Amino acid sequence: MFILLTFILKRSEGLKVNMEVADKKREQIIEGAIKRFTHFGIGKTTMNDIADDLSVSKPSLYYYFPDKKSLIVGVIEKVFQEYFEVLRNEYKKEDALEDSLFKIIDIRDSFFKKYYMLKITEGVPELLYNDDAIKHTLENLRNAERDFYTAVFKDSETKKEIEHKDMAHVAELYIESLTGLTTICVMDAKKDLFPDEAVFVKVNNKQKELSRIFVRGLRC
Repeated sequence: MFILLTFILKRSEGLKVNMEVADKKREQIIEGAIKRFTHFGIGKTTMNDIADDLSVSKPSLYYYFPDKKSLIVGVIEKVFQEYFEVLRNEYKKEDALEDSLFKIIDIRDSFFKKYYMLKITEGVPELLYNDDAIKHTLENLRNAERDFYTAVFKDSETKKEIEHKDMAHVAELYIESLTGLTTICVMDAKKDLFPDEAVFVKVNNKQKELSRIFVRGLRC
């Protein structure tokens, strides 16, 4: 019995180490993909490019990510994990709503700028737009962002700053408004690749102007 137990424990420890190594390798591949995607864009990056950058064999790469779409999903999840981590760490319930929204906008815009080239644009197969895994991942992340903003607005309601019967609806409208402003500013700039700093400043300023109006409309 003792020998069997020792064998099981050692095997369990070995499996744990193997899993840790696998997780580390997976993270390295995702980090490599992010660097390549943010520099060249998703559409112009191949799995071969990523394998070459990381000096790994293609079979090893495909072991962790069987195709490009699964790697894109991994990248999206990694970026948004970082995004939500920063939001949770920086958000303070005691702050005034307008101050909280301004801080969140700065975080949101910093990620938009840092990962701008991750957007799905020219050169990406049409199939990608309709991929169920990617659509499901993006939908979950949109819901998570809406839930975060809903909590922010509810905290403000608890402090008697604002009132509304449906804060989830308020959060959804607010996010859609921010997204719409961003899209319009980038389109107006007519930049084919990476917008210049003036565009990002314009986006930030307009989002904060919108937030001031939004907060005033919700005040008790």
